[in-house]
Amino acid sequence: MSVAQTIELDSGIKLVFEDCGPPDAPCLLLISGLGQQLVDWPETLLTGLQARGFRTLRFDNRDCGLSSRVAGPPINIRAEFMRQLVGLPVRSAYRLEDMADDAAGLLDALGIESAHVLGASMGGMIGQVFAAGRPHRTRSLTSR
Repeated sequence: MSVAQTIELDSGIKLVFEDCGPPDAPCLLLISGLGQQLVDWPETLLTGLQARGFRTLRFDNRDCGLSSRVAGPPINIRAEFMRQLVGLPVRSAYRLEDMADDAAGLLDALGIESAHVLGASMGGMIGQVFAAGRPHRTRSLTSR
């Protein structure tokens, strides 16, 4: 088990992350779902992946855990859902593309050229956006 570290991306967002396994092993980027923190990934999953030769990289998304909070008024999810249902634009301080940029920025900062991507729930959507915009950096994608 490694110790959580903090890194500031070029965007100014600070991400808390854990990077475990040999630095030369294939990287498996784990992207958490809504409200999920890096510590929510089961340790048995991580040790199993590392035993199979992967370097695991997990992090707290912006506005989650110990990563940066984005300034702005609180979002009323129910009201925004209703806006979407009637065809109005959803108001948000950032989008999935911004969160995919965060994941890419983390890889950049650590000098990782490409990674296998595993996203859970909203993390799966972030992973899909990451893979669609960066196919050259995506070795594989598992979205659940």
